[in-house]
Amino acid sequence: MDAQKNWCTKTWRGGHSWRSNTGEATEEALQRIISTLANKNDEIQNFIDTLNHTLKGVQENSSNILSELDEEFDSLYSILDEVKESMINSIKQEQARKSQELQSQISQCNNALENSEELLEFATRSLDIKEPEEFSKAARQIKDRVTMASAFRLSLKPKVSDNMTHLMVDFSQERQMLQTLKFLPVPKAPEIDPVECLVADNSVTVAWRMPEEDNKIDHFILEHRKTNFDGLPRVKDERCWEIIDNIKGTEYTLSGLKFDSKYMNFRVRACNKAVAGEYSDPVTLETKALNFNLDNSSSHLNLKVEDTCVEWDPTGGKGQESKIKGKENKGSGTPSPKRTSVGSRPPAVRGSRDRFTGESYTVLGQLSFYDANSKQLLYSFKTKFTQPLLPGFMVWCGGLSLSTGMQVPSAVRTLQKSENGMTGSASSLNNLVTQ
Repeated sequence: MDAQKNWCTKTWRGGHSWRSNTGEATEEALQRIISTLANKNDEIQNFIDTLNHTLKGVQENSSNILSELDEEFDSLYSILDEVKESMINSIKQEQARKSQELQSQISQCNNALENSEELLEFATRSLDIKEPEEFSKAARQIKDRVTMASAFRLSLKPKVSDNMTHLMVDFSQERQMLQTLKFLPVPKAPEIDPVECLVADNSVTVAWRMPEEDNKIDHFILEHRKTNFDGLPRVKDERCWEIIDNIKGTEYTLSGLKFDSKYMNFRVRACNKAVAGEYSDPVTLETKALNFNLDNSSSHLNLKVEDTCVEWDPTGGKGQESKIKGKENKGSGTPSPKRTSVGSRPPAVRGSRDRFTGESYTVLGQLSFYDANSKQLLYSFKTKFTQPLLPGFMVWCGGLSLSTGMQVPSAVRTLQKSENGMTGSASSLNNLVTQ
């Protein structure tokens, strides 16, 4: 048979195919299979990590909810105990008041009865008096005592009744209300609208909406974090969420950011007076920015350059002050830059810096400067360049520090688009020079 007929096409389940001769896959096809399997394994492992993280969250959140439920019922029990104690005190106070009134009446009645019985006995004995004069005297005494007797001034009606029905309770309505206790409806998860979100001028505006109207929502909580993943990162690579609480509207602007990562994740949740709802689906927004450092190799020998900071160094990086040619500046302990010795520089290490002479204490790294408040270009001129321009800074007896992770302001991009027909950070760098 023709040698080419010995080749057959085999298709792998993942969608890859390869040609094999005598049943063996080619090395290239096998490498593709291995790569696909490795990616799939990594995806599955990432999903397992997510599931384990979610399982842990379910356990922790359930424990927290149970604890909160106990606290709520304990609080309810405490309120009921307080109400019960208050009502018991009211009943006891009413009982004591009525008892005191009745005891007072009983005491008064007993005294009146005792006096009346004594008077009755005296009157009965007076009937046996035979002497008219003595009888008349006794009768007058009895009459006077009867007139003044408390028994005849005493009210024989109880001042209070034994009725206590005004302190009876009926908790049927409250009992019915307690029987209807149920979990508070949780606000639904908001929906972040990527179309309405805006990344510009080192700020991010995030906008969201509720899937349905909910007039019980009190505020929103926005969370964000930086990431280098286009989408959700692996659990082990996640950064902590930064939280912005008590947002009353349905959008929020984070300003003054430093875009030192490629993306930012955002999620939001709605809250009522008692509970926070579920998070929205996370949204990933790209945060394009210029990340740069100062170029140490391009700096003058007497400049100390570290990442985004530069300082004038009279020692020339040698660990000791350079010898001064001529006289030192009077009244100053710091030598003039133009008088700093440069005669003993190691040419092999820092030879590229020897192009700087005199007072050209300069360092290069690719930057554009704009007014931070008005976002307007401070200075520019137009001409034809054959290479990108690198702004330079003179540093003398001082220093400067720069912020990286900055965006070209939108106003500048608009200017570039209208004047040069170009947009983007690179075009702004290549065509604008600022001082």
